[in-house]
Amino acid sequence: MNRFNRRQFLNTATTIGVMSSLPARSLWAAAANDEVRLGFVSCGGRAGQLMGQFGKVDGVRVTGLCDVDENRLAMAKKRFPEAETWTDLRGLIESDNIDVVVVSTCNHWHCLATIWALEAGKDVYVEKPLSHSQWEGQQTVAAARKHNRICQLGTQQRSDPMQAEIKKFLHQEQGLGEIITARVNRYGIRPSIGKRSTPLPIDKNVAYDMWLGPAQDLPIFREKLHYDWHWDWNTGSGEMGNWGVHVLDDVRNNVLQDSCTLPKRIIAGGGRVALNDAGQTPNVHFAYFDTGSIPVVIGLSNLPASPGGKKSPKHPGPSSGYVVYCEGGRFEGQRGRATAYDNDGKVIRKFSGSGNVRHQENFIDAVRQQDRSLLNAEVEVGNDSTGWCNLANVAVRAGVDFSRRQVAEIDNEYWQALVGEMDQHLKSHDLQLDDRQIRLSTVLEMDDKSQRFVGSGAETANPYLTRDYRAGFEVPQYVESA
Repeated sequence: MNRFNRRQFLNTATTIGVMSSLPARSLWAAAANDEVRLGFVSCGGRAGQLMGQFGKVDGVRVTGLCDVDENRLAMAKKRFPEAETWTDLRGLIESDNIDVVVVSTCNHWHCLATIWALEAGKDVYVEKPLSHSQWEGQQTVAAARKHNRICQLGTQQRSDPMQAEIKKFLHQEQGLGEIITARVNRYGIRPSIGKRSTPLPIDKNVAYDMWLGPAQDLPIFREKLHYDWHWDWNTGSGEMGNWGVHVLDDVRNNVLQDSCTLPKRIIAGGGRVALNDAGQTPNVHFAYFDTGSIPVVIGLSNLPASPGGKKSPKHPGPSSGYVVYCEGGRFEGQRGRATAYDNDGKVIRKFSGSGNVRHQENFIDAVRQQDRSLLNAEVEVGNDSTGWCNLANVAVRAGVDFSRRQVAEIDNEYWQALVGEMDQHLKSHDLQLDDRQIRLSTVLEMDDKSQRFVGSGAETANPYLTRDYRAGFEVPQYVESA
């Protein structure tokens, strides 16, 4: 792949000699109001939302569109008739008519597409989760550093002004006193994705080799190619990577103030139950994170409270959000709003806001000034938040039969309460935590420096920190794990 383009030419030794008095990062800053030209890799549902949000930022124009599905590409072309189109993202990345690449593909493509764009001298806005495996996330951060590019993760809540107000309330003002622990939730019903007896035929309008990219060429037994890739380990990260990254990122930001990159220890359990479909990722998932300071637990379920029901099971706090338990009460946060309560349940304070458009504007500002310190969700921060989800997925995949003795190794009342809730939830579906469908990891210890597991269970868990890549679509290695 030829990744040498106009921007790289500007950085050659000859050009540096001519422009020695003008630092490279000031080239954009010298014309902060210049038009920024965007190329979208994927034209699916999330990309459509991003197109609308970026469209509200002054001085931004969509000049490139790419999708492996020609039908989706044609729809996007109607929206942006002047944009050039490709089914192979490498053509878009190489184009001199694009400054910024927006990556909103399937999860398994996020890192490789981002790295290729960074290598071509482009700045990148990449949707969450950053990575499909922890190792490739590390490589993406390293690539952004080596090529000195601007790279933002699509955790848009980081640009919501409400978040700064929350941090001030919880930490500076100590509005509820000392923080004891945090609980994270993602409860939302998702139906079966079906289970075919023969592999799914691929539509002739889909460039399937490019759709696969780094993923293995395995038969698909679900009913739809698009979106339901989330629930296949080959291409997705399950609900933990889909929604978990948002709510865990909120806790990292507002409760821990990014003081914890990755948890020091983790135990997780769960499984895919009740649906008997082609999905592989857990639709019931629960984990405990030892941060070294404030403990964090997460509960996740895509099942209704009872078979055929339309509501999720009862749980403390918002369905997609978090609860901060403090000496003086509790704080409940979710996308767009939050509420603080005292110990008697009285509302002390309410918060509201939105990060939509602000997040895209923040990114474009950083691109124009070529200053990554301006980013609200810089790629390294995004890698850390994604990492919590990756590790929770690794833990359940490396798990063995559920053991109540193993659960009891974590002496934390909120963890014990969460497991008890999951027990009751499964019983409503005629299941037990002790069923073979539910797996539980050992207490896995993470080495912060190497970002690998050490000690008991490490031999089983560490292979899941990376993956095997298809020939021609390998994620390049920029750094080695220690």
